[in-house]
Amino acid sequence: MALVDIQVPDIGDFDEVTVIELLVKPGDTVKAEQSLITVESDKASMEIPSSQAGVVKELKVKLGDKVKQGSVVLVLEAGSASAPAAAPVADLKAAVAIAAPAQAAIQSIAVPTAAASGPVEIRVPDIGDFKDVAVIEVLVKVGDSIKAEQSLVTVESDKASMEIPSSSAGVVKELRVKLGDKLNIGDLLVVLEGVASAPADAAPTAAAAVATAPAASPAGAAPERVAPAVAMPAHEPASSSGKLPHASPSVRKFARELGVPLAEVKGSGPKGRITLDDVQGFTKSVMAGDARTLAQAAKTPAASGGGAGLDLLPWPKVDFTKFGPVERKDMSRIKKISGANLHRNWVMIPHVCNHDDADITELENFRVLMNKENEKAGIKITMLAFLIKASVAALKKFPEFNASLDGDQLVLKQYYNVAFAADTPNGLVVPVIKDADKKGVVQISQEMGELAKKARDGKLSPADMQGACFTISSLGGIGGRYFTPIINAPEVAILGVCKSSTEPVWDGKAFQPRLMLPLSLSWDHRVIDGASAARFNAYLGQILGDFRRVLL
Repeated sequence: MALVDIQVPDIGDFDEVTVIELLVKPGDTVKAEQSLITVESDKASMEIPSSQAGVVKELKVKLGDKVKQGSVVLVLEAGSASAPAAAPVADLKAAVAIAAPAQAAIQSIAVPTAAASGPVEIRVPDIGDFKDVAVIEVLVKVGDSIKAEQSLVTVESDKASMEIPSSSAGVVKELRVKLGDKLNIGDLLVVLEGVASAPADAAPTAAAAVATAPAASPAGAAPERVAPAVAMPAHEPASSSGKLPHASPSVRKFARELGVPLAEVKGSGPKGRITLDDVQGFTKSVMAGDARTLAQAAKTPAASGGGAGLDLLPWPKVDFTKFGPVERKDMSRIKKISGANLHRNWVMIPHVCNHDDADITELENFRVLMNKENEKAGIKITMLAFLIKASVAALKKFPEFNASLDGDQLVLKQYYNVAFAADTPNGLVVPVIKDADKKGVVQISQEMGELAKKARDGKLSPADMQGACFTISSLGGIGGRYFTPIINAPEVAILGVCKSSTEPVWDGKAFQPRLMLPLSLSWDHRVIDGASAARFNAYLGQILGDFRRVLL
């Protein structure tokens, strides 16, 4: 077996492109022409395929790295039957040639109505079958220089919210909307000057190019043709198979810009390929509050017997003004979005909650001591950081708690990402500490502080709130004894923590004052049984009582 360096080939007039996706990992067996990484320039994104078949021995790049022609992507253990190490240069150049102009056409979220010169009017596009969406944020002002695809306003329906970007670059000459305005399709947002927008009839052609561009086609292969797209693709959160979505790099980039999870989009192209229209249709369905998945699940029998349908009485309609003065106030955007998710989780997951108390007397003394020692460094260690680290130890001992349901299969995760509920003026958000098993309590505390600040400032990105295996909801020093936290799907458990208090505890000879922390563990009874939940809670309490157990 020979070790071969797979390098970035000549991909045209591009230098220092950024690695935005890693499509393989050490130990993977790859075929010739299989895509290894996705790179992105300021004009387009493309995949770099392997020139040989073999087994990946070592990755030489990571997310965010800058690579160019000749950069080593990975080391491959090539077999005797592997192809010559000739990079498919012509195919890559062809992909770039297709992707670059197509990328410029991914602008149908907001379309200009003027020609290539003079003032350009940016209007509200067709973003779904609803009317009078409210402007909740104005992101630009008169005189601002903006780039193509830069967001102009944030609008909100009664189901969701989204930003509307500009299709052209230029200077804002007139701002035609303000906070609270109600917008419909075709309403004027801004007037730009000093722009050079493409003719309106170029968009369909470019969009078609994006939809037909192969991610990494073998030499001589013809581009795939795209079937007519459905108007509103189904939202299928349970359909992910763990494989890379079947879509071109340009379509994936467009989906990332809109925050669309491609694993949940049903492709309408050949062999299920996801097209530009599919991504747009998915966005429209979410904005319109597509609840078909939940409704269908509610109508599906849980077993051979019936009774799964939620045949509920209609919600009562009351004229509250008959009983006294009232004030109406719109719910915050975060509460609207999270409320729908919480409702689904409470209805769909059979919750059971265990309550217990953990003796944290010594742990709290240690925490106070560590904060005094690190006071000059400005590091503040919280009890929640210890809870995250203790939870990782419990998840390792009881792996069914670090799992998710996927149809009839249980996905047991080999990573440990722990989320925590952060309170903000607009409602609760749930940022995630990634790879908590590889971090110490001090580093976890620092990351929690950074994420909590981003949450308060409204600057959390979708990536900051994705990938959690287990969630902790802490009421801190507010008060209360126990509560029943709602599981954050697709997780199978969540830990609720209330205010600690000093209590008399019998040590076998006398009552001693001990600091006790109330624990409330909610778990999905489809995955976890009562005995496992009791053991998990007891083990977590033992760790908090003697943190040296984390080392075992």
